[in-house]
Amino acid sequence: MAAASVLGSGHQAGEALVPVIIGVVIDLAVATGSPRALALWLAVLGGAFVVLSFSYRFAARIAERASEQAAHELRLRLTRRVLDPRGGAERDRLPGALTNIASGDAERVGMAVGLLALGVASIAGLTVSAAALLRISVPLGLLVLLGTPPLLYLAHLVSRPLARRSEGEQERAAQASGTAADLVAGLRVLKGLGAENAASERYRTTSRASLFAALRASRAQAGHDGAVLALTGGFIAAVALAGAVLAMRGEVSIGGLVAAVGLAQFLHGPFRVLAFVNGVFAQARASSQRIADVLASPWSVPDGSASLPPEPAGELRLDGVRYGSLRGVDARIDSGSLVGVVAPDPVAAAELLSCLARDADPEEGSIEVDGVDVAKLALDDLRRAVLVAEHDAALFEASLSDNVAAGARGPIDRALDAATADEVADALPDGRDTELAERGRSLSGGQRQRVALARALAADPPVLVLHDPTTAVDTVTEARVAERLARLRRGRTTVLVTTSPALLDTADTVLFLDGGTVAAQGSHADLARTSETYREAVFA
Repeated sequence: MAAASVLGSGHQAGEALVPVIIGVVIDLAVATGSPRALALWLAVLGGAFVVLSFSYRFAARIAERASEQAAHELRLRLTRRVLDPRGGAERDRLPGALTNIASGDAERVGMAVGLLALGVASIAGLTVSAAALLRISVPLGLLVLLGTPPLLYLAHLVSRPLARRSEGEQERAAQASGTAADLVAGLRVLKGLGAENAASERYRTTSRASLFAALRASRAQAGHDGAVLALTGGFIAAVALAGAVLAMRGEVSIGGLVAAVGLAQFLHGPFRVLAFVNGVFAQARASSQRIADVLASPWSVPDGSASLPPEPAGELRLDGVRYGSLRGVDARIDSGSLVGVVAPDPVAAAELLSCLARDADPEEGSIEVDGVDVAKLALDDLRRAVLVAEHDAALFEASLSDNVAAGARGPIDRALDAATADEVADALPDGRDTELAERGRSLSGGQRQRVALARALAADPPVLVLHDPTTAVDTVTEARVAERLARLRRGRTTVLVTTSPALLDTADTVLFLDGGTVAAQGSHADLARTSETYREAVFA
């Protein structure tokens, strides 16, 4: 940016010197009738144009690069913060709102960075103009030097309403974007419930609020631009008028008057640029605050320092875990075992998954992996050892094979077979190479589940926690998935949080969570025979 500022300042200085050189040509060449002086100063004028053309070209290139680089770096930092395993950035923010911040807000801040050199160059142009006017006439130079700071301060005051309204506009736009993304993601569910009208009304309300905020910001922008234009126009007129009065008194030569009028006209450019830069900075301040809020979001969970061996055994132990509706969960899941967990309360199931994934820490109690408290474990080690595959896992806009191989530790054939996702591939036009739509919307619900399950199985973690992986598939396919999954995961710790009888029947043991604690434990067949509440939860 320093190079862009220097080159930009050279361009503005060259622009300011053009009317000065023309004034010199009039006084030293035209008025005296000297061809030699005329040729000399015309050559100087041509050289000035070469310099300002060169400096503008390269200053603009460097500034544009800096703008794009700054926006890119901000997007990378925001992405790293959102994806950080310690979490927290997504709290109270819809995915669409985060996308809006990483795109629109980062772009505005990047633009402000690029325009910084332009602002510095404009100030340089004003300085050169004032110096030139001082040489022509001390009163004219003082008028510019003493009048510029108050003018810039007034422009800053005028920009304050724009900054406030821009912040509101961007906040409303982010809400509208987040709501739209949220509704599109759940479109099929909304249609199934017949809730299209309610969803449309929700978006209409948010969109109207966004439109109202945008109109208020536009009015503030128009008022800002108009006020700044009036201020600068009045100031330039005052400079020109002062020059004309001095020329009439004979205190300024004809060439000096031409230079003074030319400089007065030139001043409109730097003032207009400074007004534009000030407006962009006013909007960028609001954007930078939103970006800073995301980057400074408190962590959901702190990182630990303990580590696990390269190949963890995969033993899980829950000791008095209390979190939300969980009221003291005690369980020991042996290494290599297949354990089912039945939680009739979906909130309790979600909270258990959140604790196992360490998206949140228990309020009381502890969870251990191979005897190490996960709260003390480095998050990278925990993610390597434990994979929690959520029920609504989304697919990427890529081929089916690329989706499954995203975190695979080896060939994906066995995982595709275990999840019966190979049958999904066979039904697609290009097989495994078929490109899937965003979030896998080109597939049916059951097909998406099978591909997502294959992806989780291909990762082959020491501990795999699956949440209702077969709710959208038919019973015949579910039975095949249950048998193949148990065979594939033999010797690896697997936790099935589900109410599927087919999956639970393959488990070595089943934990029944009722009232926020483990109410019963045993085989699926034994629990189904001895517990009425278990039968209601599984067979209802």
